[in-house]
Amino acid sequence: MKIHGLMKMTLLDFPGKVACTVFLGGCDMRCPFCHNRELLDPDAPEVMDDAELLRFLSTRKGLLDGVVFTGGEPLLRKDIIPLMTSIREMGFQIKLDTNGNHPDRLKEIVEAGLVDYVAMDIKNSQNKYGITIGIPDFDISKIFKSVEYLLSGKVDYEFRTTVVQQFHDEESMAEIGKWIHGAKRYFLQGFVDRDTVPCKGLQACSEEQMKTFLDIVKPCVEEVALRGM
Repeated sequence: MKIHGLMKMTLLDFPGKVACTVFLGGCDMRCPFCHNRELLDPDAPEVMDDAELLRFLSTRKGLLDGVVFTGGEPLLRKDIIPLMTSIREMGFQIKLDTNGNHPDRLKEIVEAGLVDYVAMDIKNSQNKYGITIGIPDFDISKIFKSVEYLLSGKVDYEFRTTVVQQFHDEESMAEIGKWIHGAKRYFLQGFVDRDTVPCKGLQACSEEQMKTFLDIVKPCVEEVALRGM
């Protein structure tokens, strides 16, 4: 398997754990605010393969608690299951970041006991989903299935939304709150503009706006907070 990036240590990406973060290329969304545009291409230059990753992890036993898979969209990779199996056999916990468009593979991984924590992006309210991810005619039926599956409590999880002024408003937040009502955790992440963001001119919401959005979704979720503020 091609590995397109490796952060050797992070205290932020896996709640409560010291972890490394593995970046995989390829994504089936085209979000205008994406921070990892270089990972949209599954054939982007690799930094290592799975054998090299496993060798690295063998030197980090006792130093790292877990491994985070992010992208891109990790669940596009059919060979992620054997790699996760090998990592699990080494004694590491695993966190998965996903866009939620692959509910069958998500279920397969969870029910095989290969993942301890899932972070799923909720890009926007249902009626704004396609525009927000850069695919106006996008079918969100698979997103529904992933949300429903995580709400069932089969694995520890969080939902999260990167909030962009051009795409999100109070109505968006109210609709998202209804959609994920009863969720365990939901985080609103402040957008940060970078040179790699595909669409120029996008803006973050003010801290006051973000706190207003937080108040809107609070009644719907057990734990809700701001990130990146």
